[in-house]
Formats: sequence, structure tokens, C-alpha cells
Amino acid sequence: MQIQDSANLRASDGNGFKAVNDTHGHAAGDAVIAATGRRLAAWTKQRQAVAARLGGDEFAVAAVLPARTALADITALREQLHQPLTHDGRTLHMTVSMGIARATDLIGEETGRLLRAADAAMYRVKAGEAAFPYLATYADAYADTVNGRRAGRAGAHLPAA
Repeated sequence: MQIQDSANLRASDGNGFKAVNDTHGHAAGDAVIAATGRRLAAWTKQRQAVAARLGGDEFAVAAVLPARTALADITALREQLHQPLTHDGRTLHMTVSMGIARATDLIGEETGRLLRAADAAMYRVKAGEAAFPYLATYADAYADTVNGRRAGRAGAHLPAA
């Protein structure tokens, strides 16, 4: 039997979130976080998926998606997250950087490694080192640091060795 579904883990990070807080205030930043959460909840509700806020403007989504539509589904999610929102009479424009780690590409890796790989992939996209959709590699899963986060440090997604 051939497996048609692919487990995917994505990390996303808001681009320009600090500027929203600095320009429009923390209530506007809170509105962006809340809107992102609602959009992720709506997307996951229609799929075998779960979303979580990692902290600040960082979120992760774990989903089982059909291999033939997975990248289109993820691209559609990214477009939904890019939609502007209105807060206090102002239109706020946000974008996100997303990294993708697929269990089918990183066979045998535990969830912590998949999340680390998705995080590393997201930062590659955010830094302009790779274009979306960038699919994480084993090198991403085993990166010593991801944007200053080391394995074993709180929030690093991996336990200390």
C-alpha cells in the first residue's frame, strides 16, 4: 500500500511585527496575533491539523496533508495569513515567513527535530537565503543553532544532550 498523505510541520514568523507594535501600539500587535490565531484555527479545522503559538509572533502547524496537494494547501494558508486586517480604523498589512519540514523527507525523525527543521527552514526564507516554499533538510534538523537558539536552551525545541 502506498502512503498518499504527508505529515508536515511548519513554523511561521510574522514579518514586521515589531513595527506594528512600535507604530500602532501593542493593542494593534495583539490584534495581529489574535487574527493570526483565528486564521490558523479556521485552516486547521478543515484538516487533520493542529496549530500552536510558540511565543511572540511565532506559530507552528502540524498537519497530515495529501502529498499531491500539500504545497498548494500550505501556499493557500500563507496567502490567508497575508490578508490585511482592520484595527481601530487602520488597515494593517502583515506577511509571514514559513518553513516546511515534511516527515516524508526526514524519515525517522522525532517531532522535536521536525520542528527544529521547520524553524531553520523558516529563518532561511526570512533571511532571503531560500525562496518559499523551502523544504527542510536533514542539515536543517541538525543545525547547531537556529537564529541563536541552541539545543537544550529553553525554546530550542530539542532537549539537552
